[in-house]
Amino acid sequence: MAKMTTEEHVQSIREGYSFDGLAVHLGAALVDGQVHHAQVRLPLRMMNRHGLVAGATGTGKTITLQLMAEQLSGHGVPVFLADIKGDLTGLSTPGTPTEKLSARTASVGMDWQAKTFPVEYYSLGGDGQGIPIRATVSSFGPLLLSRIMDLNETQESCLQLIFHYADTKNLELHDLKDLRAVIQYLTSDEGKSELEGLGGVSKATAGVILRELVTLQAQGLEAFFGEPEFDTAELLRQAPDGRGILSVLELPTLMQKPLLFSTFMIWLLADLFSELPEVGDAEKPKLVFFLDEAHLLFNGASKAFLSSITSTVRLIRSKGVGVFFVTQTPKDVPGEVLGQLANRVQHALRAFTPDDAKALKATISTFPTSNYDLDAALTQAGTGEAVVTVMNEKGAPTPVAWTRMWSPESTMGPSKPEVVSGIIGSSALMQVYGTATDRESAYEKLNAAAGTAVPDQVPTGGSVAARVPGPGQSQADIDAAARQIEESILGRPSSIPHSAPGPGANDYAMPESTVATKKAPGRAPSAPTSDPKPDNPMLDMAMQAANMIGSELLRGMFGTKRRRRRRR
Repeated sequence: MAKMTTEEHVQSIREGYSFDGLAVHLGAALVDGQVHHAQVRLPLRMMNRHGLVAGATGTGKTITLQLMAEQLSGHGVPVFLADIKGDLTGLSTPGTPTEKLSARTASVGMDWQAKTFPVEYYSLGGDGQGIPIRATVSSFGPLLLSRIMDLNETQESCLQLIFHYADTKNLELHDLKDLRAVIQYLTSDEGKSELEGLGGVSKATAGVILRELVTLQAQGLEAFFGEPEFDTAELLRQAPDGRGILSVLELPTLMQKPLLFSTFMIWLLADLFSELPEVGDAEKPKLVFFLDEAHLLFNGASKAFLSSITSTVRLIRSKGVGVFFVTQTPKDVPGEVLGQLANRVQHALRAFTPDDAKALKATISTFPTSNYDLDAALTQAGTGEAVVTVMNEKGAPTPVAWTRMWSPESTMGPSKPEVVSGIIGSSALMQVYGTATDRESAYEKLNAAAGTAVPDQVPTGGSVAARVPGPGQSQADIDAAARQIEESILGRPSSIPHSAPGPGANDYAMPESTVATKKAPGRAPSAPTSDPKPDNPMLDMAMQAANMIGSELLRGMFGTKRRRRRRR
């Protein structure tokens, strides 16, 4: 393309980023090394087309997502942020004005004011001090669970039949010990006839699934599954002043438990997809995700998992949900996902090695034709500067703009621990989700039916992990751990706890098919039994499975079970 003059270049950027609707202000354009009065913005209407915030360590990625989250909140849009380093707790503390900050913000046309923002802090299953997020195994569903465990097609089909069996026998699957108990019952002498009635589920296949459950437990998922189950509608709330609530997820052990994070994210996106109505390109999104250290979401992921998240990201935009991946280089994101990210905020890249140079060249090729020397721009951009292109309101890419970014109005860095703990302690959600509950479910029912006792305290967290093999241990170790768990579940004497609703029962609606069936007074739970003398057990099972799939299409698609929302 013909070389533009400086004024022509500035004017093209100014026109390219002029929108009629609401927008997030990213900064001011840099042309020929000078800041110009050409604001670079991202239209809210297009944030459901997803995006990428990338750049080398220390170039300002976290500050950029903090800036975007603040402005989205100001427009009434709720935001979900994954916080690995704890820096995003600064959203709860107003920024500190300095001469340097005032000079910078004035130079990019920003009217900066110190502010705090409405924040809720979360943790996965209590892995952190935030409000615990949990999901039941039943709502998670067999298909998604199969993909997390990387089961083959035969094993996946068997797991679906096991879930269906539990549904028909009123064996609620709240946590991993419930699913283990059902599988162990089916592979025991008492459940042998039930296993045969399922058809196609061999004892060997059930054993493989059991061993994979032990592996999930070893990777930290035991605490994630359970009750009270988190209602994802909590992420869609606004503060009383109309600002969107910023939901910050603490991930202090993400490096050690990447599967926990990826499992949670695919469940969350699939659950939102199943619950939210179609809105298309609305004036502003219903919810925006910022997933920091996104490479951990994909590292070592199975093909089935990548297929799931690719499909979910593609489809969820019609629900008004935007997903922004934050990582060091675009190559950290699989091509199938990267191709769906229409908005790009690219901070500086470093080209120290031949592989770095190759990655830089690949990144440049993904930008529209530009009047900038993108090789120079992407390697010479300073901290707090980025090369930007977004989707305009007509669905076309905007001109590339080397941008000096605006600054967050909250603290750039962590808040004091007492500030964060005070917000968590005063949250109404902590009263609902703070204490784990263990209602009567498959584990208790099958133990009672077998005439054995239930332990006073279910082994979870570190006590169980101490008996579970970690990554890299032998199959024999895994088998031994599986047998040990089986013995601890079926062989410890204790008393049978009565069924009782957990705290917050008036406000919290449990999954429809996981609510325990009420028993007549004084009647002990009975062992699940097959219908007497079925004419054709295989046909009956197939018909029941077909009805279930037909009534729950989304569970068939994502493997998640539809749930009732809490009444507000």
